[in-house]
Amino acid sequence: MSDVISNAVLVLGAGSGIGQALLAEAVARGVPAVAVSRQVRPVGLDQRVHWFEYQTASMPDSEGSELQMQQTEQVLAELLPRLCQQFQPDLIISCQGLLQQDAVKAEKSLRQLEIKAALSSWWVNYLLPALQLKILLPYLSQQQVRMLVLSAKVGSISDNQLGGWYSYRAAKAALNMLVKTTAIELRRLQPATLLVTVHPGTTATALAAPFLRNLPAGQLQTPASTASRLWAVAAGLTPAQHGCLLHWDGQMLPF
Repeated sequence: MSDVISNAVLVLGAGSGIGQALLAEAVARGVPAVAVSRQVRPVGLDQRVHWFEYQTASMPDSEGSELQMQQTEQVLAELLPRLCQQFQPDLIISCQGLLQQDAVKAEKSLRQLEIKAALSSWWVNYLLPALQLKILLPYLSQQQVRMLVLSAKVGSISDNQLGGWYSYRAAKAALNMLVKTTAIELRRLQPATLLVTVHPGTTATALAAPFLRNLPAGQLQTPASTASRLWAVAAGLTPAQHGCLLHWDGQMLPF
């Protein structure tokens, strides 16, 4: 698969469990790995990984604040074009995701919805990837790139049979629409670029940890196995999948 993805892989949200596994996958395949994260470089990370950390507002309750959004856009607007020019990545993967953390809860009822928590969820799950796409659009429209944006099956409106998780579901549904709409624009600008959202499957990361109690046996994947599957999806992308929501095995999921 290195003949398909050979220049470099750019991982956004690289501090996540899946993000770090994707970096390890790239290193194992001999593909230059470039990481962007708000977190400091993890101890023990392979020295061949190019790690770029950026800082934004860190005061209490800053997650999803207008100040943080403005700072993030300013920093990424300078950083991402520079990295694209330097490394010429032909695979870009956005790994942002927030389901439940601190004051942000996966609401079981609409009565539990809180504006501040919902804004934090929408910032991480929708607005941050939207900013990334906005900044990367000139590069995506000039080069032949494959880009995966990690989403979730629970963001499928037609597949929703259980309810709950209001903010997370809504943000991921918006993310799927964002990618679909951007894909239509890209088809006019650069037909060779392929952009999709992908449900990575339930993975043993901090995001999934509180929700594993009733998980069927065999469904939980390690970050390494998820990274391998995502790489296979990227390598196998076709124009017919452009703009679609894909399962971790490359099959299309309903919106």
